Amino acid sequence: MKTPIRGAFSGLACAAVFLGLFTATSCALNPVSGEREFVMVSEAQEIEMGRQGSAQVIGAIGLVPDAGLQTYVNEIGQGMARQSERPQLAWEFHVLEDASVNAFAMPGGYIFVTRGMLTHMTNEAQLASVLGHEIAHVTARHSVQQMSRQQLASLGLGLGSVLSPTIADYGQVASLGLGLLFLSYSRSHETQADQLGFHYALDRGYDTREMGHVFDMLRRDAQLAGVGRLPEWQSSHPDPGNRIQDVQRMVAASPEDFNSKRVGGDEFLRHLDGMAYGEDPRAGYFRGSLFLHPDLQFVLAFPDGWATQNAADAVTAISPNRDAVIQLRGAQGSAAEASRRFLGQDGLQAGASSTGTIHGNRAVTAEFSAQGGQGESVRGIVTFIEYGGATWGILSYSVADRFASYSPAFSRSRDSFDRLTDPAALAAQPLRVRIERVPRAMSLQQFNSEMPSSIPLAELALINGLAETAQLRAGQAIKRVTGTVMTRAN
Repeated sequence: MKTPIRGAFSGLACAAVFLGLFTATSCALNPVSGEREFVMVSEAQEIEMGRQGSAQVIGAIGLVPDAGLQTYVNEIGQGMARQSERPQLAWEFHVLEDASVNAFAMPGGYIFVTRGMLTHMTNEAQLASVLGHEIAHVTARHSVQQMSRQQLASLGLGLGSVLSPTIADYGQVASLGLGLLFLSYSRSHETQADQLGFHYALDRGYDTREMGHVFDMLRRDAQLAGVGRLPEWQSSHPDPGNRIQDVQRMVAASPEDFNSKRVGGDEFLRHLDGMAYGEDPRAGYFRGSLFLHPDLQFVLAFPDGWATQNAADAVTAISPNRDAVIQLRGAQGSAAEASRRFLGQDGLQAGASSTGTIHGNRAVTAEFSAQGGQGESVRGIVTFIEYGGATWGILSYSVADRFASYSPAFSRSRDSFDRLTDPAALAAQPLRVRIERVPRAMSLQQFNSEMPSSIPLAELALINGLAETAQLRAGQAIKRVTGTVMTRAN
């Protein structure tokens, strides 16, 4: 969570819009294969879906605040997209402010890569291969094919079955836009995207042998713990091992002189110098189940064992059984105004309310109930707290017959909201990638001894695309990670 969000629990999308996108069916030519295929989404609808989804992703996750980096990545992507089978799309390429090693495509030409993915790659050719793969999902209309084959109810648009349409607008992390991130492609789709992406990057003059190094990085990264708000790339893609062999076969079958192709290591690394690495604690971070926000200077405790997520617009915890949610989000107006606005929504039945203070901060609390989307009843409690010149809402709810059992946990979490006073937490800064030149020929272990990083040697080797036993050349550019490691989320 970065800053207070104006608009009390403003929703990400309206279900009616999403339903409207599925009203048309047609038999269309696939832009890549030229074959006819049955799809339920026209190109215009695909573009509109991607446009809405892209805005929601940016709003929920946020972009890296580096205009030069954004321009650099966009230009690489645009160069390949303009020469693809669908150059007419309004292509966009963005770098998300997220620590996960991830890249994905929204329908209609909206492509995202995370800064976590960037910090784990070593050159421009690797970036081009990743962007080319995602471009291919769009040109071949893979997401449209998948959506056409699934029922709307199976798309996973939400946290669980307890959410009613009304409550979903206020408590859900993954509605239309973010829900599309979890739309899995088939193995044949991924293979086709690898093949198309390989040729998109090769046609732009890149050394696509580097595509194999990306898959090797993903294989190694799978052995280390990842962080971030998005699912890791390998969680929705096939095993990287076989894909390395596929790249090698494509290289062997190509008549191109790969030694003459562009790698772009130095320019790529220049854009990484100074980039945040891992989670940025200034935007809030977890110490176990405790959420601390240095910039906004507050702390909130969530129940132990609950799955937690810190997005740009909200902090959310979900019970192990996925039948209860606690969410912190910025609200508009005073606590009383925010409460009236929330309770005045259609479909909500307001219960008992009270006004008081929480650690000296004015607070308004009210119970409510609503009808769930699967026919069950939902009960919850919402508290609006005035703090730091802003109003914060803590929304807690569960299925009605379990509300009493969850109520103590809801109350403990709400009552824990307080000013952050821990000097170490207030001073927390993100780790940073620094690009160093090796002063003389030495091993990676020697380099790490003389210029230590804040991450283990195995992770340092991973992000540099090296073995732990690698020998370095004098003058070689090497990533180094500096700063104080903060305790990460469970």
